[in-house]
Amino acid sequence: MRTRLIRGLLRALAWLPLPLNHGLASILGWALAHTPNELRRISRINLRLCLPELSARERRRLLRRSLREAAKTAFEMGPLWFWPRQRIAGLMRAVHNDQRLDRLLASGRGVIVATPHLGSWEMAGHYGALRWHITSLYRPSRLPELDAFIHQGREHLGARLVPTSPQGIRALVRTLREGRIAGILPDQDPGDEGGRFAPFFGIPANTMTLLPRLARRTGAPVFIAYVERLPWGRGYEIHFHEVPDSIRDPDEDRALATLNAAVERCVRALPEQYQWGYRRFRTRPPGKPDLYRR
Repeated sequence: MRTRLIRGLLRALAWLPLPLNHGLASILGWALAHTPNELRRISRINLRLCLPELSARERRRLLRRSLREAAKTAFEMGPLWFWPRQRIAGLMRAVHNDQRLDRLLASGRGVIVATPHLGSWEMAGHYGALRWHITSLYRPSRLPELDAFIHQGREHLGARLVPTSPQGIRALVRTLREGRIAGILPDQDPGDEGGRFAPFFGIPANTMTLLPRLARRTGAPVFIAYVERLPWGRGYEIHFHEVPDSIRDPDEDRALATLNAAVERCVRALPEQYQWGYRRFRTRPPGKPDLYRR
C-alpha cells in the first residue's frame, strides 16, 4: 500500500511542468519553516553546529531557504523518475569543470564521482547515466516493493545500481578497472561498520572508509559532483571538482579529512541546497553526548 501510494503521488507530480512542480514544493517548504516538525528541528541544529559564524538572523533565513529546497528534492522525484530521456536531458543548462574528467576517461582511467546530498542528487545520477552509463552504489530499502520502484526510477536512463554488499563493491572495482565511472554518496553515516571519525565542519563525523580505500586500491581519481537547482524551475547546472590526491593517502585519517573537506567546500558554495535535515552526526565518539536529543 505504501509503495502504491508513493508511486501514485510521484506519477501525479510527473504530470506537472518543472516550474509548477517547484512552485508547489516552495509552498510546502514555507509550511515546514513555519510549523514545528522534525525536519526543521534537525536542520536548525545542524546549521547552528556547522555554520556558527552566521548570525541567528542569517541562519533563520538560510533555514527557510533550505526547507524550500528540501521540498523541491522530494517533489522533483516525480519528473526525474518518470520523464523520458530527451525531456530530462534538456533540463541540464550548463556543465562546469568536466574537461579534466573527460581526459582521464579518454586515457582509460576509471574515475570515482562522489555526489553528496547537495542540490538535485537525483539529477546528478541521471546525468551520469546519460553521459557515461554510471555504476552507482546504493543502500537497499528494507521494503522489497519500494526497492524495485527505486531501481526503476533511477535506472531508467541507463544507470546501474549495485548494493552496499561485497558483491556490489566488487562490481565497483571492476567498473573502475575497466576505465569507467563509479558513483558513491560520500556524506552518509555508515553506521557501526565501515566508518571512522573525521572532521566535517569541524565536528567529528562518522565517515565512510570505502571511498578512499577504493581510490587507493584502484588508483582512481576522485571528483565531487553536485547539481545546482536553478530558480523558478529553469533547470539545473552540474559542477565537478577534483579531490586532492591525499584522498588516496595510506594514512586513513588524512584521506577521510580530505574527503570531508572537499564535500564541505561544495556545501559552502551552495548551502541552501544541502540536506541539513539529515542526522549527519548521529553516531558520536565514545562518551560524547547526542547532538539531536530533545
